[in-house]
Amino acid sequence: MSTLTAEPALSPALQSLYAPIATELAEVETIFRREMHHPHPYVDELVRYGCLLGGKRLRPALLLLTAKAAGKIVPEHLTLATVVEMVHTATLVHDDVLDNAQMRRHLATVNARWDNEASVLLGDYLFTHAFHLASTIDSVLGCRLIGHATNIVCEGELRQKGTRGQFDLAEEEYLQVIEAKTAELTACSCRLGALFAGLPADQVEELDLYGRELGIAFQIADDLLDLQGEEDATGKSLGTDLEKQKPTLPLIHTLREASPADRAQLLELLGSEQATPATLAPYLQKYGGLDYARDRAQAIAAQSRRRLDCLPPSPSKDVLLMIAEFVVARSH
Repeated sequence: MSTLTAEPALSPALQSLYAPIATELAEVETIFRREMHHPHPYVDELVRYGCLLGGKRLRPALLLLTAKAAGKIVPEHLTLATVVEMVHTATLVHDDVLDNAQMRRHLATVNARWDNEASVLLGDYLFTHAFHLASTIDSVLGCRLIGHATNIVCEGELRQKGTRGQFDLAEEEYLQVIEAKTAELTACSCRLGALFAGLPADQVEELDLYGRELGIAFQIADDLLDLQGEEDATGKSLGTDLEKQKPTLPLIHTLREASPADRAQLLELLGSEQATPATLAPYLQKYGGLDYARDRAQAIAAQSRRRLDCLPPSPSKDVLLMIAEFVVARSH
């Protein structure tokens, strides 16, 4: 039997934020931990360790909050919320392999604690288990939507890999990549919450857009943290975007605005092992790369909040509005 103990998934701040869905989110956590258990000790230790890596439970929270703000949470919502968190955890495990990350949530990543083989297999296990769980719902709609969203997430990761080193990437293409790899699952979570609560099609579309724009803002904020965050605060490896030569919005803007001489120097730096947040800081400051990205994230988050006008006033709607502020203001 594994000696791992399950620690609380949520920080006190998030527990307070998620108060309107506290009971339902606790039920999702129970289902999640029950599903993340296996009779074989080695498999059990891996999947239970994977439980500890998700952290914010943002996607299941979005699904439940959308459902409650729309009217009512039904049993299908609980299962689907578990499924989206399982899919998200699988993407984290695989991302850590791609980025060679060593830390997440103040814990060693699976690839650091075990190895890449265990990480790839665990991610595959989580993906397939998620779809098995989704198939237990009578309606095939949830499984179909999550399957489509997961495919788009993988497509986004492939597109991002194809853009490595392309620091002249157009901002629009960057936004398309992060919409696929990050925002698709947050959009799917909100769509599922709305659909299974019985909202009409026009409101479902608005809530899908809320989740989509929220996810884009979240990823821009994440890219900012990779350049200016503190590992002690974020609890995960930083600087991996630079190591993998990923073009992110602060760099795209800086290179777009830089003088020819500075642009040449910056490109030379980015192609070397000396590229670090510290060595890039003078260029980012001179051309406002960080400020530009932060402003874009805030504008997109503000746009997402306007999508919620389709919902009547409620505590759950208030939290959805606050989450749109939280994702761009966070330090982890």
